[in-house]
Amino acid sequence: MDYIVEIPQAQVVMAFVATCIESTARLLGTTYQNVYQRMKRVGLIERYIIPHYESLHSESRENIANGLIECLNQWETAE
Repeated sequence: MDYIVEIPQAQVVMAFVATCIESTARLLGTTYQNVYQRMKRVGLIERYIIPHYESLHSESRENIANGLIECLNQWETAE
């Protein structure tokens, strides 16, 4: 008998956030820890990635990572 496992939406979104961080780190050639700390410092996860999950998750990983790098650089400059 097959079982269907339902994953809570919050877990799906957090897995997406992790993928965003890892993809961005890979493109920048740095560690995910470094990217996480940078994103956390400017509030990018809470103020951009999570609220825009629905529109972001339909993009390719490369497009998302490129957009996040651009956004991260702009937000860090504005600090």
